[in-house]
Amino acid sequence: MDLIVKNANPWRDGEVRDLYIADGRFVEPPDGGDGAEVIDAAGRLCVAGFVEPHIHLDKALINEDVRPNVSGTLDEAIEIIWERKRAYDTEEIAARAGRVIRSALANGVTRIRSHVDVDNIGALRPLEGVAEARRRHADVMDIQIVAFPQEGILRNKGAEELMWQAMEAGADVVGGMPFNEKRPEDSARHIRIAFEIARKFDADIDMHVDETDDAGARTLEMLAEQTLENGWQGRVTAGHTCALAGYDEDYANAVIALVRQAGIHMITNPATNLMLQGRLDAQPKRRGITRVKELLAEGINVSFGQDCVEDTFYPFGRVDPLEVGLIAAHAAHMSLPGEIEELFDMQTNAAARVMRLDDYGFAPGCAADLVILDAANAAEALTKQAARNVVIKNGQIIVTNETKQDWRWTP
Repeated sequence: MDLIVKNANPWRDGEVRDLYIADGRFVEPPDGGDGAEVIDAAGRLCVAGFVEPHIHLDKALINEDVRPNVSGTLDEAIEIIWERKRAYDTEEIAARAGRVIRSALANGVTRIRSHVDVDNIGALRPLEGVAEARRRHADVMDIQIVAFPQEGILRNKGAEELMWQAMEAGADVVGGMPFNEKRPEDSARHIRIAFEIARKFDADIDMHVDETDDAGARTLEMLAEQTLENGWQGRVTAGHTCALAGYDEDYANAVIALVRQAGIHMITNPATNLMLQGRLDAQPKRRGITRVKELLAEGINVSFGQDCVEDTFYPFGRVDPLEVGLIAAHAAHMSLPGEIEELFDMQTNAAARVMRLDDYGFAPGCAADLVILDAANAAEALTKQAARNVVIKNGQIIVTNETKQDWRWTP
C-alpha cells in the first residue's frame, strides 16, 4: 500500500470513506496499511481528476506575441493564426503547451484531449510541439492528440496527405472541420476522408462542427449519417455545433434524434463561443452555444471544454473546469440542483466518456487520479470556485495547496 486517503467524500458516492492506492491504482481495502502515506480529506469533496476534452495546446498563449484581434471575430482570429503559424517553432510550441498543461494540473485536470492544427501553413510542427510537451509531462498528465484540419481538407492543398502523416506520427484521434469547405458536397467528402483515415488507424473521430452563426449549416447531420454508415457509433465527437441553436424546432429535433441514434458525443465550448458567436448581431444577440439542455434531455452525452487559452480567439482562460463550468451554467441556464449536478458530471464522467477512458473513477483497478476540493458538494465547488487542496496523479501527490505555484512556472 502506497497511499491512503482517509475520510474522502467521492462525488456521487453518498458516503465518506477511505480510499486505498497501490502501484498507481485504486485497490480494495487491505488487511493493513503499514508504511503507507496518509492524507486526511476531512470529508471534503473528491473527484477522480477533472477531464479536459477539448483544448488547443498548440495555439495557447500566442496572444503574447501577435497583433490584436481588433474586430474580435472568428475570421480575423484565423487570419492572425495564419501569420503566427508561418513562424512556428517546435520548441516554442512545446514550451507554451507545457505551461498550459501545468496550469491544468494545478486546477485538478489529469486528462486532456488537444486538437492540433494540420495544414499546409504549419505542416506538422503543431503536432510535433504538442507531442513533445506530452512526452515531457507524461508522468503527470495523460494527453490525447487530435489531428485537426482547421483550414479544411479539400480547400487546403496537401492537407489530406498531412492528415495521414499526422496519424502515422502519433496523433490519436482524427479531427475535422467540415463546414470550412467551399460547398456542401465538399463538406460531405471532408467527413468521408476522415472516416477513411479513422478506419485505417482504428481511431476515434472528433470534429469541430458548424461553429458558425449560419443556421443553414448542415454538417452535424452529415456527420451523424456517416457515423451510422460506418458503424462508428460511440466513437465520434462533435464540438461547438453553434448552428444547432439557430435551427427551427422541427429540424433541430430531427438532427438531435439522429445524433442520439449515432451515439455522437457533444462538446460545448461556452467561453469561446459566447465571445465569438453573435458578435456582429444587433440586439437581441444570439448566445452562441449549442442546445445543451435539449441534448441532455435526450440522453446524449454532453461535455464542455476550455477550447482556447489566451489566443486570438479568446483572450482569457486558465484550463479550470470549475471556471468553465460556471460559465456553462449561466450560458445554458443550468441553475436547478439537478442541473448543477449534471454540470459537474460534464467535467468528469461525461468528459471521460468522450475520451473513452476505461480506467476512470474510484473503482479498484482504476488509475489513482484524485482531486480533493475545498468544498462539501458540487454546488459549493462551483459557487466558491473551490481550491484544489490536493491533486494526485497515478497515485503520486503532485500538487498541494501549500506547494501550488503560479501556472506560468517553468521546469
